[in-house]
Amino acid sequence: MGTTVALAAAGVVAALVMALLPDRGADGASVAVARAAGTPAKATPPTAAPSSTGTPTATGTPTPKASENTRSERPSAASTPRAAPTTSTTASSAGRIRPGTTYQGVATAYEAGDGDGACGFGPSDDMMIAAMNTTDYETSRACGAYVHVRAANGAAITVRITNECPLPCAPGQLDLSRQAFAKLADLKVGRIPITWSLVSPSTSQTLSIRYKTGSNPYWCGIQTIGQRNPVMRLEVHTGSGWRQLPRTSYNYFISADGSGCGSTIRVTDIYGEQLTVSGIALRPNVVRPTQVQFARH
Repeated sequence: MGTTVALAAAGVVAALVMALLPDRGADGASVAVARAAGTPAKATPPTAAPSSTGTPTATGTPTPKASENTRSERPSAASTPRAAPTTSTTASSAGRIRPGTTYQGVATAYEAGDGDGACGFGPSDDMMIAAMNTTDYETSRACGAYVHVRAANGAAITVRITNECPLPCAPGQLDLSRQAFAKLADLKVGRIPITWSLVSPSTSQTLSIRYKTGSNPYWCGIQTIGQRNPVMRLEVHTGSGWRQLPRTSYNYFISADGSGCGSTIRVTDIYGEQLTVSGIALRPNVVRPTQVQFARH
């Protein structure tokens, strides 16, 4: 009987002690919620759970990274300042030839004749022109670009890309008209190392539009001439909005089904500037000057 009374008394004492101890399970749950702010409060399983790095922790609650502890101090994507649209457009759309980049290569010379070439601009009175190697020509994206060319001896010229230099012309190589090459070195040398970069020159010329020979309301090709900066995109306005036309290696933008032929045209350069031109009649092989030109950069 005495033993029974003693055991009962011990049980009462133990119950009182347990009641006075902190609720450890509740503490664990509140810590987990504090670490994962914004999630519903719920009990944390007593088993080990993976942390944000995938490694189980001893407590069974996710261990936040240092960056997670300060996440609320960083601006959200919506409030983060963004680069100007023209900057991002240039980086993503300029192609191989980008503003502010210097390229190394060699210069050779060719007989340019009347100045016409693969870009299809037609004869030119200005023979400061060049043919771009096939790689950097990039399916005519280089057509109309102005590049500043500098030789090792310090001589320099600016030429306009009007032609393509096929293989074996290597990336970085420019095949200059004989008149342009002579500004850098004696023609007898034949081949010289150069550096070159894209420029946006001063010009009094405005952009012109030409429809390709054979164009009609059911098929047409559209070309830009005299642009200060390389053209990235050409769109035509249709009944359903703007439609971007694919570009050919011979430097025309093609509407294979005639959609938008004879309608308003929108041209975008590699800096993201857009020029909208209307009132250009669908007359094949007629160069139609506009009153607009891309800004200088």
